[in-house]
Amino acid sequence: MTQEEKTKLESDIVDVLKTVYDPEIPVNIYDLGMVYRIEVDDDSSVDMDMTFTAPSCPAADFILEDVRTKIESLHEVKSVNINLVFEPAWDQSMMSEEARVELGFE
Repeated sequence: MTQEEKTKLESDIVDVLKTVYDPEIPVNIYDLGMVYRIEVDDDSSVDMDMTFTAPSCPAADFILEDVRTKIESLHEVKSVNINLVFEPAWDQSMMSEEARVELGFE
């Protein structure tokens, strides 16, 4: 896989992540800043680090399954490994400007 193909696939992954929502928050997980890292390997495998706004998120299983399903739906993706991390701890400064405006923080 060329670097150009990897970059395109990463962009496609971001696009599908922007369709994943925490049921309690009207902003997608990408703009909330819950995705820390997306890495596409030469064999089209995806390795991703993400977190939740709170470690005890009641929708965690639902969100993780939605992320996995949507990334796997991209025909270029061979496999997906989602690492749930809590370091650094999520805070409001990680949100995009659009998310902060949507949620009334700006």
